[in-house]
Amino acid sequence: MSERLLQDARIPPRYAQCGFQNYEIRNSTQQAAVYICQRLVEDYPNVDRGLLIIGPCGVGKTHLAVATIKELIQRKLVPCLFYDFRDLLKEIQDSYDPLSQTSELRILAPIYEAEVLVLDELGAAKPTEWVQETMTQIINTRYNQKRITIFTSNFLDISTSSTKETLTDRVGERLRSRLHEMCRLVVIEGEDYRFWRR
Repeated sequence: MSERLLQDARIPPRYAQCGFQNYEIRNSTQQAAVYICQRLVEDYPNVDRGLLIIGPCGVGKTHLAVATIKELIQRKLVPCLFYDFRDLLKEIQDSYDPLSQTSELRILAPIYEAEVLVLDELGAAKPTEWVQETMTQIINTRYNQKRITIFTSNFLDISTSSTKETLTDRVGERLRSRLHEMCRLVVIEGEDYRFWRR
């Protein structure tokens, strides 16, 4: 049963081996993030908020999001779904092609209905009006249905010398407020591990 749920979760092959046991903790924010993700698994289904995991590139945000849904699947048989936000937008756009065999609703239905959804790289797509509308539709639908969502984003809540744009700049104030209601904020700091692994 869990094997089938893992297949259905659409976890990309690059992240298939991600788990809590092989996440490299190099500072206290990463340690706290692991604890919060593990608590969500332990407490599920008695949780009322998802997670918004933010931080710079390469600190393991996607790793932890995947580890969380893998544990939910393997330990509690919870149907979960993983989507990179940019890939989702492309699939929706492709559905507008008259030759396409899929409709926007067929693509969005699993996103709306997934018991637990990971939306990776929130804010990575250029914030056009269409992107804003699509984000709002997805987030509002899941919010209204009280479904747990785990978001990851490279955009922080405040601008720094290295990042001028904030998450609010990318998703808009209304959506950032909704995310605050829906999710516990998890901020991870640190160096890009892809560099220090070399």
